[in-house]
Amino acid sequence: MKAVVINKPGEVFLTEKPIPEPPAGFARIKVAAVAVCATDLEVIDGNIPANYPLTPGHEWSGVVDAVGDDCDKEWIGKRVIGSNDVVCLKCDACRSGDWRYCKDFEEIGFKRDGAYAEYVIVPTYGLCEIEDSLPFEKAALCEPLGVALGSVEKSGAKFGDTCMIMGAGSIGLCILAVVKAMGLRKIVVCATSSKRLDIAKELGADKVIATREQDLEAEMKKYHPNGTDIIIDATGIESCIQSCLRLARKGGAVVLAGYGRGKMMSIRVDDIHINNLKLIGAGNNWNMHKKAAQLMADGIIDLSPCVTNIMSLEEYDKALDMARNRPQGFVKAIFKL
Repeated sequence: MKAVVINKPGEVFLTEKPIPEPPAGFARIKVAAVAVCATDLEVIDGNIPANYPLTPGHEWSGVVDAVGDDCDKEWIGKRVIGSNDVVCLKCDACRSGDWRYCKDFEEIGFKRDGAYAEYVIVPTYGLCEIEDSLPFEKAALCEPLGVALGSVEKSGAKFGDTCMIMGAGSIGLCILAVVKAMGLRKIVVCATSSKRLDIAKELGADKVIATREQDLEAEMKKYHPNGTDIIIDATGIESCIQSCLRLARKGGAVVLAGYGRGKMMSIRVDDIHINNLKLIGAGNNWNMHKKAAQLMADGIIDLSPCVTNIMSLEEYDKALDMARNRPQGFVKAIFKL
């Protein structure tokens, strides 16, 4: 089969690999679509621990091609998405549903081969059948949409709250789609440039701010004069997080949904303490893919504007370059197999 392989940090190529056989408890998926995620670049650059050589890709959809021993053969032929979490299912964390706290946790696309390939091996316990009405290209975005759903759920957001989203990457835009569907109001999306802000408007943002061109805090004080109820940072950038803490209303919530790349950061603790802010980590959002698929299949959330480039696996280098340099209007490159 064709597969993209990261041989070691900085060394990526397309090659032929044997078609894998699913072990007991696992299914082999014939990949239909797989999206490029910014964290794939972190794996390529060696900034996230990974088992090299590795095939990346954790945002996928496809058809069950085969199953291992002790698996329900009725899965074969079904259109699916699934969890990337490989866990023991026996420890206290797993038995509580907190898969990512499992001591044996491994993630497909990071510690195990992912879906930048014609086939991928995934655990059957995490599979979710998708409706025929949901195209594979959109279904591949159930993973980032699930991240958004988990982040917003942790925020405690409710109907009528004001909201600001820092960052207009794929996670920020998915969060926008979620809070819009939930009935939050006066939703603001902020990004350093205007490259993706037209897409934010298309997805329902009430106001957009390009922070290199506008004074973020002055604009926000005009639009949310008493501060913002719910602020979600989807950047993981120190200066952005500092701004979020200053712009939240007293008693409001700031959710950290962006990956900080292991960096040490400085914040003004009094911004949290004096204003009684709720500061919430949202780095592990598991088991949300079924809900994500249902919301898209029912038309409650439409991520079509985020699917900006459909490409072949042979164009992997071009897709990765676009993900790294983010040209005007680019959000997601999706390999269609």
